[in-house]
Amino acid sequence: MGVEASLDEYGYVMGRIPANVPGKVPAIGFIAHVDTSPDASGENVKPQIIKDYDGSDIALEGVPGLYLKPSEFPELLAHKGETIITTDGTTLLGADDKAGVAEIMNAVQYICEHPEFKHGPICIGFTPDEEIGRGVVKFDVGKFGADYAYTMDGGEVGELEFENFNAASAKIHIQGRNVHPGYAKGKMRNAILIGQELNSLLPVDQRPEYTEGYEGFFHIVSFKGSVEEADFAYIIRDHDRASFEAKKAEMQRCTDFINARYGEGTATAVIKDQYYNMREKVEPHYHIIEKAVRAMEMAGVKPKIQPIRGGTDGANLSFMGLPCPNIFAGGLNFHGKMEWCPLESIEKASQVVLNIISLYAQ
Repeated sequence: MGVEASLDEYGYVMGRIPANVPGKVPAIGFIAHVDTSPDASGENVKPQIIKDYDGSDIALEGVPGLYLKPSEFPELLAHKGETIITTDGTTLLGADDKAGVAEIMNAVQYICEHPEFKHGPICIGFTPDEEIGRGVVKFDVGKFGADYAYTMDGGEVGELEFENFNAASAKIHIQGRNVHPGYAKGKMRNAILIGQELNSLLPVDQRPEYTEGYEGFFHIVSFKGSVEEADFAYIIRDHDRASFEAKKAEMQRCTDFINARYGEGTATAVIKDQYYNMREKVEPHYHIIEKAVRAMEMAGVKPKIQPIRGGTDGANLSFMGLPCPNIFAGGLNFHGKMEWCPLESIEKASQVVLNIISLYAQ
Protein backbone atom coordinates (compact mmCIF):
# COMPACT_ATOMS: atom_id res chain seq x y z
CA MET A 1 0.00 0.00 0.00
CA GLY A 2 3.03 2.27 0.12
CA VAL A 3 3.05 2.63 3.93
CA GLU A 4 6.39 2.64 5.72
CA ALA A 5 6.48 -0.53 7.84
CA SER A 6 8.85 -2.69 9.86
CA LEU A 7 8.96 -6.12 11.51
CA ASP A 8 11.27 -6.45 14.52
CA GLU A 9 12.93 -9.49 16.10
CA TYR A 10 10.07 -9.92 18.59
CA GLY A 11 7.32 -10.13 15.97
CA TYR A 12 5.95 -6.59 16.27
CA VAL A 13 4.80 -5.01 13.03
CA MET A 14 4.70 -1.21 13.01
CA GLY A 15 3.66 1.18 10.28
CA ARG A 16 3.41 4.96 10.05
CA ILE A 17 1.49 7.31 7.77
CA PRO A 18 2.75 10.93 7.84
CA ALA A 19 0.29 13.78 8.39
CA ASN A 20 -1.19 15.59 5.40
CA VAL A 21 -2.44 18.59 7.40
CA PRO A 22 -0.34 21.52 8.64
CA GLY A 23 0.35 22.35 12.26
CA LYS A 24 0.76 20.32 15.41
CA VAL A 25 -1.60 17.34 15.34
CA PRO A 26 -1.31 14.44 17.84
CA ALA A 27 -0.01 11.15 16.48
CA ILE A 28 -2.76 8.54 16.92
CA GLY A 29 -2.08 4.81 17.10
CA PHE A 30 -4.28 1.81 16.34
CA ILE A 31 -3.25 -1.61 17.62
CA ALA A 32 -4.51 -5.19 17.20
CA HIS A 33 -3.01 -8.58 18.03
CA VAL A 34 -2.39 -11.34 15.51
CA ASP A 35 -2.38 -14.33 17.87
CA THR A 36 -5.52 -16.27 18.79
CA SER A 37 -6.51 -17.91 22.05
CA PRO A 38 -4.85 -21.22 23.01
CA ASP A 39 -8.17 -22.32 24.56
CA ALA A 40 -9.25 -23.81 21.22
CA SER A 41 -7.42 -24.71 18.04
CA GLY A 42 -6.83 -21.87 15.60
CA GLU A 43 -5.26 -24.09 12.93
CA ASN A 44 -6.89 -24.59 9.53
CA VAL A 45 -9.94 -22.41 10.27
CA LYS A 46 -12.87 -23.00 7.91
CA PRO A 47 -15.27 -20.08 8.36
CA GLN A 48 -18.93 -20.19 7.39
CA ILE A 49 -20.49 -17.07 5.88
CA ILE A 50 -24.25 -16.74 6.34
CA LYS A 51 -25.68 -13.86 4.31
CA ASP A 52 -28.93 -12.14 5.32
CA TYR A 53 -29.18 -14.08 8.57
CA ASP A 54 -32.82 -14.95 9.31
CA GLY A 55 -32.64 -15.57 13.07
CA SER A 56 -32.69 -19.38 12.90
CA ASP A 57 -30.23 -21.91 14.37
CA ILE A 58 -26.94 -22.02 12.49
CA ALA A 59 -25.48 -25.49 11.85
CA LEU A 60 -21.72 -25.63 12.41
CA GLU A 61 -21.18 -28.09 9.62
CA GLY A 62 -17.82 -29.48 10.67
CA VAL A 63 -19.42 -31.18 13.70
CA PRO A 64 -22.73 -33.03 13.12
CA GLY A 65 -25.43 -31.89 15.52
CA LEU A 66 -23.59 -28.73 16.66
CA TYR A 67 -25.58 -25.51 16.29
CA LEU A 68 -25.19 -21.84 17.14
CA LYS A 69 -28.62 -21.15 18.62
CA PRO A 70 -30.37 -17.85 19.42
CA SER A 71 -32.01 -19.65 22.36
CA GLU A 72 -28.53 -20.00 23.88
CA PHE A 73 -26.94 -16.88 22.40
CA PRO A 74 -29.76 -14.30 22.08
CA GLU A 75 -27.30 -11.65 20.83
CA LEU A 76 -27.66 -13.32 17.41
CA LEU A 77 -31.15 -11.86 17.04
CA ALA A 78 -29.76 -8.31 17.21
CA HIS A 79 -27.99 -9.08 13.91
CA LYS A 80 -30.83 -10.44 11.80
CA GLY A 81 -30.47 -9.40 8.18
CA GLU A 82 -26.68 -9.10 8.49
CA THR A 83 -23.86 -11.30 7.21
CA ILE A 84 -22.74 -13.60 10.02
CA ILE A 85 -19.32 -15.27 9.99
CA THR A 86 -19.04 -18.40 12.17
CA THR A 87 -16.69 -21.31 12.69
CA ASP A 88 -17.47 -24.76 11.30
CA GLY A 89 -17.33 -26.14 14.86
CA THR A 90 -13.85 -27.68 14.63
CA THR A 91 -11.80 -24.57 15.57
CA LEU A 92 -12.28 -21.09 16.91
CA LEU A 93 -12.87 -18.35 14.35
CA GLY A 94 -10.08 -16.01 15.43
CA ALA A 95 -12.09 -12.80 15.18
CA ASP A 96 -10.23 -12.08 18.43
CA ASP A 97 -8.34 -10.35 17.04
CA LYS A 98 -8.22 -10.88 13.29
CA ALA A 99 -11.29 -8.64 13.10
CA GLY A 100 -9.23 -5.86 14.67
CA VAL A 101 -6.43 -6.42 12.15
CA ALA A 102 -8.96 -6.27 9.28
CA GLU A 103 -10.57 -3.08 10.60
CA ILE A 104 -7.29 -1.25 10.88
CA MET A 105 -6.01 -2.44 7.51
CA ASN A 106 -9.29 -1.51 5.83
CA ALA A 107 -8.95 2.02 7.23
CA VAL A 108 -5.33 2.19 6.06
CA GLN A 109 -6.39 1.12 2.58
CA TYR A 110 -9.07 3.83 2.50
CA ILE A 111 -6.55 6.49 3.54
CA CYS A 112 -4.05 5.36 0.91
CA GLU A 113 -6.71 5.41 -1.82
CA HIS A 114 -8.18 8.79 -0.77
CA PRO A 115 -5.38 11.37 -0.51
CA GLU A 116 -8.01 14.06 0.08
CA PHE A 117 -8.82 12.48 3.49
CA LYS A 118 -7.29 14.80 6.11
CA HIS A 119 -5.29 13.24 8.91
CA GLY A 120 -2.46 13.79 11.34
CA PRO A 121 0.33 11.23 11.91
CA ILE A 122 -1.08 7.69 12.09
CA CYS A 123 0.73 4.81 13.81
CA ILE A 124 -0.24 1.18 13.19
CA GLY A 125 0.85 -1.69 15.42
CA PHE A 126 0.27 -5.45 15.32
CA THR A 127 1.42 -7.54 18.27
CA PRO A 128 1.92 -11.24 19.13
CA ASP A 129 1.25 -13.03 22.44
CA GLU A 130 -1.69 -10.95 23.71
CA GLU A 131 -3.68 -14.04 24.64
CA ILE A 132 -0.98 -15.24 27.05
CA GLY A 133 -0.61 -11.81 28.67
CA ARG A 134 2.75 -11.02 27.06
CA GLY A 135 1.53 -8.93 24.13
CA VAL A 136 3.50 -5.73 24.75
CA VAL A 137 6.37 -6.92 26.93
CA LYS A 138 8.89 -5.95 24.24
CA PHE A 139 6.77 -3.25 22.56
CA ASP A 140 8.88 -0.13 21.88
CA VAL A 141 6.52 2.74 22.72
CA GLY A 142 9.11 5.33 21.71
CA LYS A 143 9.63 3.73 18.30
CA PHE A 144 5.86 3.44 17.81
CA GLY A 145 5.66 7.22 18.15
CA ALA A 146 2.00 7.71 19.08
CA ASP A 147 0.75 10.29 21.58
CA TYR A 148 -2.44 8.30 22.19
CA ALA A 149 -3.63 4.95 20.90
CA TYR A 150 -6.62 2.62 20.71
CA THR A 151 -6.69 -1.16 20.69
CA MET A 152 -9.33 -2.64 18.38
CA ASP A 153 -10.01 -5.70 20.49
CA GLY A 154 -13.44 -5.46 22.11
CA GLY A 155 -16.62 -7.41 21.51
CA GLU A 156 -20.11 -6.25 20.52
CA VAL A 157 -20.69 -3.08 18.50
CA GLY A 158 -20.47 0.06 20.62
CA GLU A 159 -18.22 -1.29 23.36
CA LEU A 160 -15.70 1.27 24.63
CA GLU A 161 -13.51 0.34 27.56
CA PHE A 162 -10.95 2.20 29.61
CA GLU A 163 -11.22 0.14 32.80
CA ASN A 164 -9.96 -3.40 33.21
CA PHE A 165 -9.12 -5.83 35.97
CA ASN A 166 -6.08 -5.58 38.15
CA ALA A 167 -4.62 -9.04 37.66
CA ALA A 168 -2.35 -11.46 39.50
CA SER A 169 -1.45 -15.13 39.26
CA ALA A 170 -1.09 -17.41 42.27
CA LYS A 171 0.71 -20.74 42.17
CA ILE A 172 0.21 -22.89 45.27
CA HIS A 173 2.42 -25.91 45.97
CA ILE A 174 1.29 -28.43 48.58
CA GLN A 175 3.90 -30.78 50.02
CA GLY A 176 2.24 -33.88 51.43
CA ARG A 177 3.58 -37.06 52.98
CA ASN A 178 2.80 -40.44 51.51
CA VAL A 179 2.94 -43.71 53.40
CA HIS A 180 1.30 -47.06 52.75
CA PRO A 181 -2.46 -46.46 53.15
CA GLY A 182 -2.77 -49.56 55.32
CA TYR A 183 -0.50 -47.97 57.90
CA ALA A 184 -1.30 -44.29 57.29
CA LYS A 185 -3.12 -43.35 60.50
CA GLY A 186 -1.50 -40.33 62.09
CA LYS A 187 1.23 -40.27 59.45
CA MET A 188 -0.16 -39.58 55.95
CA ARG A 189 -0.72 -36.04 54.71
CA ASN A 190 -2.62 -36.18 51.43
CA ALA A 191 -1.54 -33.20 49.33
CA ILE A 192 -4.68 -33.44 47.18
CA LEU A 193 -6.99 -33.17 50.18
CA ILE A 194 -4.93 -30.40 51.78
CA GLY A 195 -5.11 -28.45 48.52
CA GLN A 196 -8.87 -28.94 48.43
CA GLU A 197 -9.05 -27.66 51.99
CA LEU A 198 -7.10 -24.53 51.04
CA ASN A 199 -9.43 -23.96 48.09
CA SER A 200 -12.45 -24.30 50.39
CA LEU A 201 -11.15 -21.44 52.53
CA LEU A 202 -11.60 -19.00 49.62
CA PRO A 203 -15.01 -17.27 49.39
CA VAL A 204 -17.35 -19.28 47.16
CA ASP A 205 -19.32 -16.21 46.06
CA GLN A 206 -16.10 -14.73 44.64
CA ARG A 207 -15.73 -17.29 41.88
CA PRO A 208 -16.15 -16.20 38.23
CA GLU A 209 -19.46 -18.02 37.81
CA TYR A 210 -21.01 -15.87 40.56
CA THR A 211 -19.61 -12.44 39.65
CA GLU A 212 -20.29 -9.69 37.12
CA GLY A 213 -19.69 -5.99 36.44
CA TYR A 214 -17.08 -4.61 38.81
CA GLU A 215 -17.01 -7.71 41.01
CA GLY A 216 -13.65 -9.46 41.23
CA PHE A 217 -12.90 -13.15 41.72
CA PHE A 218 -10.55 -16.00 42.57
CA HIS A 219 -10.42 -18.52 39.71
CA ILE A 220 -8.72 -21.91 39.96
CA VAL A 221 -7.44 -22.67 36.47
CA SER A 222 -5.46 -25.88 36.91
CA PHE A 223 -4.65 -28.71 39.32
CA LYS A 224 -2.06 -31.44 39.14
CA GLY A 225 -1.11 -33.68 41.98
CA SER A 226 -0.75 -36.85 43.94
CA VAL A 227 -0.74 -37.78 47.62
CA GLU A 228 2.90 -36.72 47.90
CA GLU A 229 2.59 -33.27 46.32
CA ALA A 230 0.12 -31.14 44.41
CA ASP A 231 0.08 -27.85 42.51
CA PHE A 232 -2.86 -25.48 42.16
CA ALA A 233 -2.89 -22.42 39.88
CA TYR A 234 -5.22 -19.45 40.29
CA ILE A 235 -5.85 -16.10 38.71
CA ILE A 236 -6.95 -13.21 40.94
CA ARG A 237 -8.93 -10.31 39.49
CA ASP A 238 -10.53 -7.07 40.73
CA HIS A 239 -11.18 -3.63 39.25
CA ASP A 240 -10.66 -1.87 42.58
CA ARG A 241 -6.99 -1.70 43.58
CA ALA A 242 -7.67 -1.93 47.32
CA SER A 243 -9.94 -4.96 46.84
CA PHE A 244 -7.30 -6.49 44.56
CA GLU A 245 -4.64 -6.14 47.24
CA ALA A 246 -7.08 -7.61 49.80
CA LYS A 247 -7.66 -10.65 47.58
CA LYS A 248 -3.94 -11.32 47.29
CA ALA A 249 -3.62 -10.98 51.05
CA GLU A 250 -6.53 -13.43 51.51
CA MET A 251 -4.76 -16.00 49.33
CA GLN A 252 -1.65 -15.64 51.47
CA ARG A 253 -3.74 -15.85 54.68
CA CYS A 254 -5.24 -19.15 53.50
CA THR A 255 -1.75 -20.46 52.78
CA ASP A 256 -0.57 -19.41 56.24
CA PHE A 257 -3.58 -21.17 57.82
CA ILE A 258 -2.67 -24.44 56.10
CA ASN A 259 0.91 -24.14 57.36
CA ALA A 260 -0.31 -23.45 60.88
CA ARG A 261 -2.51 -26.54 60.70
CA TYR A 262 -0.15 -29.01 59.02
CA GLY A 263 3.30 -27.58 59.61
CA GLU A 264 5.46 -24.87 58.07
CA GLY A 265 6.35 -25.58 54.44
CA THR A 266 3.23 -27.61 53.72
CA ALA A 267 1.85 -24.85 51.47
CA THR A 268 3.89 -22.39 49.43
CA ALA A 269 2.29 -19.49 47.53
CA VAL A 270 3.94 -17.54 44.72
CA ILE A 271 1.73 -14.55 43.87
CA LYS A 272 2.72 -12.29 40.96
CA ASP A 273 1.05 -9.17 39.59
CA GLN A 274 0.30 -9.35 35.86
CA TYR A 275 -1.29 -6.01 34.93
CA TYR A 276 -3.27 -3.13 36.45
CA ASN A 277 -6.45 -1.17 35.78
CA MET A 278 -5.66 1.35 33.06
CA ARG A 279 -8.32 3.81 34.28
CA GLU A 280 -5.81 5.71 36.42
CA LYS A 281 -3.64 6.31 33.34
CA VAL A 282 -6.40 6.99 30.78
CA GLU A 283 -8.79 9.15 32.81
CA PRO A 284 -6.37 12.15 33.00
CA HIS A 285 -6.59 12.19 29.17
CA TYR A 286 -10.36 11.79 29.03
CA HIS A 287 -10.56 13.62 25.70
CA ILE A 288 -9.45 10.39 24.00
CA ILE A 289 -12.61 8.72 25.35
CA GLU A 290 -14.73 11.68 24.24
CA LYS A 291 -13.23 11.45 20.73
CA ALA A 292 -14.09 7.75 20.55
CA VAL A 293 -17.65 8.41 21.71
CA ARG A 294 -18.10 11.09 19.05
CA ALA A 295 -16.54 8.83 16.37
CA MET A 296 -19.04 6.08 17.19
CA GLU A 297 -21.96 8.48 17.07
CA MET A 298 -20.78 9.69 13.65
CA ALA A 299 -20.89 6.05 12.49
CA GLY A 300 -24.42 5.58 13.80
CA VAL A 301 -23.22 3.45 16.72
CA LYS A 302 -24.51 3.90 20.28
CA PRO A 303 -21.49 3.92 22.62
CA LYS A 304 -21.52 1.49 25.55
CA ILE A 305 -18.82 2.46 28.05
CA GLN A 306 -18.19 -0.49 30.33
CA PRO A 307 -15.40 -2.16 32.30
CA ILE A 308 -13.46 -5.03 30.73
CA ARG A 309 -13.84 -8.20 32.74
CA GLY A 310 -10.40 -9.20 31.55
CA GLY A 311 -7.21 -7.61 30.31
CA THR A 312 -5.99 -5.92 27.18
CA ASP A 313 -2.70 -4.84 25.65
CA GLY A 314 -3.94 -1.30 26.21
CA ALA A 315 -3.67 -1.74 29.98
CA ASN A 316 0.05 -2.43 29.90
CA LEU A 317 0.61 0.19 27.20
CA SER A 318 -1.14 2.79 29.35
CA PHE A 319 1.30 2.07 32.18
CA MET A 320 4.16 2.26 29.66
CA GLY A 321 3.21 5.88 28.91
CA LEU A 322 0.81 5.39 26.00
CA PRO A 323 -2.84 5.97 27.10
CA CYS A 324 -4.74 3.30 25.19
CA PRO A 325 -8.45 2.51 25.66
CA ASN A 326 -10.16 -0.38 23.89
CA ILE A 327 -12.76 -0.22 21.10
CA PHE A 328 -15.10 -2.95 19.85
CA ALA A 329 -13.90 -5.30 17.12
CA GLY A 330 -17.34 -6.88 16.69
CA GLY A 331 -16.82 -10.54 17.52
CA LEU A 332 -18.69 -12.59 20.11
CA ASN A 333 -18.13 -15.88 21.98
CA PHE A 334 -14.37 -15.42 21.81
CA HIS A 335 -11.97 -18.27 22.65
CA GLY A 336 -14.21 -21.12 21.56
CA LYS A 337 -15.87 -23.00 18.72
CA MET A 338 -19.06 -20.95 19.09
CA GLU A 339 -17.25 -17.75 18.09
CA TRP A 340 -18.98 -15.56 15.49
CA CYS A 341 -18.74 -12.08 14.04
CA PRO A 342 -21.07 -9.94 11.87
CA LEU A 343 -19.46 -8.41 8.79
CA GLU A 344 -21.38 -5.19 9.40
CA SER A 345 -19.78 -4.85 12.84
CA ILE A 346 -16.32 -5.05 11.28
CA GLU A 347 -17.32 -2.34 8.81
CA LYS A 348 -18.64 -0.12 11.61
CA ALA A 349 -15.42 -0.52 13.60
CA SER A 350 -13.32 0.44 10.59
CA GLN A 351 -15.46 3.54 10.10
CA VAL A 352 -14.91 4.45 13.76
CA VAL A 353 -11.13 4.28 13.15
CA LEU A 354 -11.45 6.73 10.26
CA ASN A 355 -13.73 9.01 12.28
CA ILE A 356 -11.27 9.18 15.18
CA ILE A 357 -8.47 10.08 12.78
CA SER A 358 -10.64 12.76 11.21
CA LEU A 359 -11.61 14.27 14.57
CA TYR A 360 -8.00 14.63 15.67
CA ALA A 361 -7.12 16.33 12.37
CA GLN A 362 -9.77 19.05 12.80
